[in-house]
Amino acid sequence: MQNVLITGGAGYVGHVLTPRLLAEGYKVTVYDQLFFGCRLPNDPNLRVIKGDIRDTKSVAEALEGQEAVLHLACISNDASFELDEKLSETINYDCFEPLVIAAKKAGVQCFVYCSSSSVYGVSDSPNVTEEHPLVPLTLYNKFKGMCEPILWQHKADDFICVVIRPATICGYSPRTRLDLSVNILTNHAVNKGTIMVFGGNQMRPNLHVEDMVDAYHLMLTAPAEMIHGETFNIGFQNHSIAEIANVVKKVVEEEMPEKGEIKIATTPTNDMRSYHVNSDKVKRVLGFAPKRSIEEAVRDLTRAFRNHLMPDSFENDWYYNVRTMKKLGAK
Repeated sequence: MQNVLITGGAGYVGHVLTPRLLAEGYKVTVYDQLFFGCRLPNDPNLRVIKGDIRDTKSVAEALEGQEAVLHLACISNDASFELDEKLSETINYDCFEPLVIAAKKAGVQCFVYCSSSSVYGVSDSPNVTEEHPLVPLTLYNKFKGMCEPILWQHKADDFICVVIRPATICGYSPRTRLDLSVNILTNHAVNKGTIMVFGGNQMRPNLHVEDMVDAYHLMLTAPAEMIHGETFNIGFQNHSIAEIANVVKKVVEEEMPEKGEIKIATTPTNDMRSYHVNSDKVKRVLGFAPKRSIEEAVRDLTRAFRNHLMPDSFENDWYYNVRTMKKLGAK
């Protein structure tokens, strides 16, 4: 499968994924509303379509000739539901089945749906596997979970369907988000000298953005019989927010000794999402194991800050999904 359409391909992950697929020889079509602009490479095998995922006619046209779809587009993460709830519902749920139907009709052979490990909500289980019940705490993870059974209704011998539930992504991208846990803590450490920890005991799985890209590439190359109708957790290190803060402190002090001691301040939170995700299945079935650690993600981010690749990291709305979409008046 050489012709791949990535919905949301100009986002945080898309800005690492798209160049990687181009380098591997794929012909890539990115379908994205471009809320955050586009810094993708100027490549003859890349076509970027500025479009709304809810525009079924436009999506159907973009799907012509595609062999695989990586569906990343969404109003992402829980905080984004500070926006108009209808916006999130229409993008994250209402248009999902029309997209799947259009892909199948266009002759797409493989549909990879990017769900989220946040669908598990809160769990005391020491190992949350793919069979764990979904306990959504927010509309974001509720709609993420509701799309999964819709996809299964359309799977067929000639329409491979797979769901992945990634952990929280971290690390540097040409379109880095600074509203995700590891990235937030690193930004505070480097640019404020103090890491603000909200709560601290919540367990969160994390995944380096480059490992996320490896997993997507694997879904395009894995034998159909090994992924068809399957759901895979894609996570790596499960740490509490407090433990992540200590990793950030250590790395930033090593990389930027001129900043002196980085302080950690803890404050209460009402965000109780906590779960320990088990990703053994993807290793057992497909041999996939992440290669990069949280520490490496923090090191990458710290060096990017030091090299002035992310200026005005607190003031510029561009690094923050909710702030940008509020500013744009997204509807």
